[in-house]
Amino acid sequence: MSDVLLSVENLRSSYGRIEALHGVSLEVRRGEIVTLVGGNGAGKTTLMRAISGVQPVTAGLIRFKGEAIGRVDAHRRVALGIAQVPEGRQVFAPLSVADNLRLGAWSRKDEGVAADIEDIYRQFPVLREKRDLQAGGLSGGQQQMLALGRALMAKPELILLDEPSMGLAPILVEQIFEAIAGLKARGITVLLVEQNAMQALAIADRGYVIETGTITHSGEGRALLDDPKVRGAYLGV
Repeated sequence: MSDVLLSVENLRSSYGRIEALHGVSLEVRRGEIVTLVGGNGAGKTTLMRAISGVQPVTAGLIRFKGEAIGRVDAHRRVALGIAQVPEGRQVFAPLSVADNLRLGAWSRKDEGVAADIEDIYRQFPVLREKRDLQAGGLSGGQQQMLALGRALMAKPELILLDEPSMGLAPILVEQIFEAIAGLKARGITVLLVEQNAMQALAIADRGYVIETGTITHSGEGRALLDDPKVRGAYLGV
């Protein structure tokens, strides 16, 4: 079995007449944390949405576990093992914390849902405390924990994390990055888009830099941290 879990080959995607991705290629191997960094409007979120199936593509291939999934509906990609934590968290605000977690398991047919909810509560104890409250009343950090927990309820092999630290206080950012590192320890593969490029590359096995819809740099996370061009453009040093 190949160790490449996800491969993106010469992917193109457009918004009307404006092309946002210009032949993007990358790969994510099993058990890795791979970070994608770039400025605002570089195409990071467009790429994540294309992989999860909610953004149409005009050319190129997306392969998951060796199978082309470019024509597979978004909900079926979840069942195949891909879960996304979208930018802005997008929890179901009127529903309770517990119901948000249950909805994360909608594609499953097994009987382990209740046990997995307990596992999420062990990882994020504050969610247990607030399990009966509306998700919209949680703080930003608590909502991010809930969004991550909801994605985990699908029992994915690959999690797409889009800007998980956005708008959070520094202490909560640390907690979120600890949780991301914990995903790898549990054998879950992660593709991470993150505004905090320094911290994201520090935990990454490998990274890619995207500029105006094109991959411009790639390499091991630490190597990109030490690259003068990357440091100057994205790390502010």
